[in-house]
Amino acid sequence: MDSLSQCLGRWATSVACVADVAKLARVASIAMLVFSMLTLVLSACAQGPRIEIVGPDGVVRTAVSVQIADTFASREYGLMFRKHLDEDAGMIFVFKAPQHQEFWMKNTVIPLDMIFADGNGKIIGVVSRAEPFSEAIDAVDGDSQYVLEVNGSFCERHGVKAGDTLRFVGFVPRAAD
Repeated sequence: MDSLSQCLGRWATSVACVADVAKLARVASIAMLVFSMLTLVLSACAQGPRIEIVGPDGVVRTAVSVQIADTFASREYGLMFRKHLDEDAGMIFVFKAPQHQEFWMKNTVIPLDMIFADGNGKIIGVVSRAEPFSEAIDAVDGDSQYVLEVNGSFCERHGVKAGDTLRFVGFVPRAAD
């Protein structure tokens, strides 16, 4: 009888060990999931603010890291005097409300594409390869709340056009003034 009770005791201990191992495995997998999600969120934040340009089919055409021009002074200065802009970089001009926006290229050294978008981020028009140093008015028909400036011919290279949408990642676009 002693050996039977010893055997049953070992069996009960084994079952308890298996249950403890299962609990530890569940805790470990939850911890791994939380760690993975945290890593994903932190890596998105580490990239800084960016804009994805999404086609009507929901497919991301391209993405750019952006500097945000959300005050009168920063919108007025814009990309003037810059001699270089990385291929995947740009500046987003954020206005309080949609209205007809007009830009010029005075003191702007590099050719730019200007992507005009309404209050929902839907692109209403593009000015391609705006001429450096020009004081001519660059605009599109309609009201825009956002204007994204990128390197000249960017839109042609990436197939960006009216009807696409700007998706803001890592920031909420709000005019500070």
